[in-house]
Formats: sequence, structure tokens, C-alpha cells
Amino acid sequence: MSTSVEVVPDDPVRSSLPPSRAKTRAGRGYLTTIGLPLVSLVVFIGVWQIAASSGVWNETFVPYPSTVWKAFVDFSTTHDGVRGYQGYLLWEHLYMTLRRVFAGVLIGIALGVALGLAMGTVKWVRAVLEPWLTFLRALPPLAYFFLLVIWLGIDEAPKVTLLALAALPPAAVATTAAVLAAPVGLVEAARALGAGRKDVIRDVVIPSALPETFTGIRLSVGIAYSSVVAAELFNGLPGIGGAVKDASNYNNTPVVLVGIFAIGISGLIIDGLLRALERRVVPWRGKI
Repeated sequence: MSTSVEVVPDDPVRSSLPPSRAKTRAGRGYLTTIGLPLVSLVVFIGVWQIAASSGVWNETFVPYPSTVWKAFVDFSTTHDGVRGYQGYLLWEHLYMTLRRVFAGVLIGIALGVALGLAMGTVKWVRAVLEPWLTFLRALPPLAYFFLLVIWLGIDEAPKVTLLALAALPPAAVATTAAVLAAPVGLVEAARALGAGRKDVIRDVVIPSALPETFTGIRLSVGIAYSSVVAAELFNGLPGIGGAVKDASNYNNTPVVLVGIFAIGISGLIIDGLLRALERRVVPWRGKI
């Protein structure tokens, strides 16, 4: 008895193209994903250089790109007996900030996903917690950070707590919405096959909710990271947010810009890693 296996190509459109057109399409893809961001970066630096050279703004407020680059080099090395900024190199500031963000985000996301799952599956839990989450989500971090400092002191506890509170609502709201949007047909089919409530949640609800939950996780990380300067207002050195705050006190714009770029670029890298993790963990996104 003979058997045959049909191999389905990953991309039928691309596989049907002749080699020359396939290479052309691949080249355009690289141009879009790599070339356009590089062009936008060059344009940004060019506009920045023109704005700094125009003389409309004082160099204290709009320094030259070369000045910011020198500040980056000084921030990252030991120069004239001075080590980095306030005694710490750039990577040491960034490491402390990332450590705080990781701890806060881990706590906030774990609680947020658990609360979202409970709110999406139990109606009375949603009725009790949803107003409180909305209330917390509407508060800017500085509104309660000073209260956290009064309660917890000026060490690491208020910083991690602030970042956890910033990360919790997006994860909870996204998970709740994803659970409520679980396909009714799949749920009913599972129940018809004899699946209990726990089985339905484990085998149907959670897998269908994971894609939107990952979106909520990405939002949580972004919001927590955007709150890092507020989290490091007190005793934030070493830390990128603390360095930015300290430099702003002395109108040290180049160091402020170096800190902003460090936060933004590391945020892009973290989001890219989360996207890659999402593609690996949730390969069925958009297919159910």
C-alpha cells in the first residue's frame, strides 16, 4: 500500500513566482524593514543638525548631535578621572533601571493576567474589580508615587511597586477582553464533548486569549518603562531615570538626551524580543 504526503508551501504566492521575481520581492522586503528605518534615522539627524545650526534656539536647549555624541562617550567611559555620570557608566545605569523594570513588570503582569482571567470567567469578580482597575489606570504615576515613598521609604520598594502598579491595568484589561472574546462555537463544542469548566478554560479560553494577552503584556512593559523616570525621582542613582532627573536639574541637555535615547532604544529592543517570543509561543495568532 502506497502513501503520499502533500507538502504545502509556507508561502504559496512566493513559491509560485519565478526565482528572479522572488529575489526582487525579498529585496524589497529588506528595503522596507531595514532601509526605510535607516533613511528615517538619517533624516532625523539631518533635521536635528539644521535646527541646532539655525541659531533659533540656544545650544543649551538644542545641542548639536556631535555634542550629544561626546556626552554619550563621556557617559560610557572614564575620562579625566571621572567615571561615567555620577560615578557610574551608562551600562550600569541602564542595568539598574532594567532590573527595577523587570521586577515591577513581572509582578504587575503576573497579577494582571491572573486578575484578567478571573474577571473574564467570573462575572461578579469583574463587577467588583473593573472600576478599581479603571481608577488606577487613569492615575498618572506621580499622583501616587509620593504616597508610596511615604509608606515604603526611598529605597527599591516604592520604585518596583510603582512600576508594578503601572504594568498591572493594561495586562488585566487586555486579558479580560480576550477571555470574554473566546469563540463561542469552540466553547460550546468543547462542552458538547464532555469538557468541564476547568477543561474549557484550560483548552479553549486560555489558548484563544493568549494573542491579545501578549498585546496587553507589551503595553504593560511600555507603560512601565515610560514611568521609569518617575520611579527614579528619589534615590534613583544609579539608574537612567535618575541620571536624566539629575542632569535636568543642571540644564545638562546632552546627558538628558543620552538618557532618553538609551531608554527609547532599549525599549525598542525589549519590544522586539517580546514580539519574537509571541511568534514562538502563540503561532496561531490570526488563524483561529
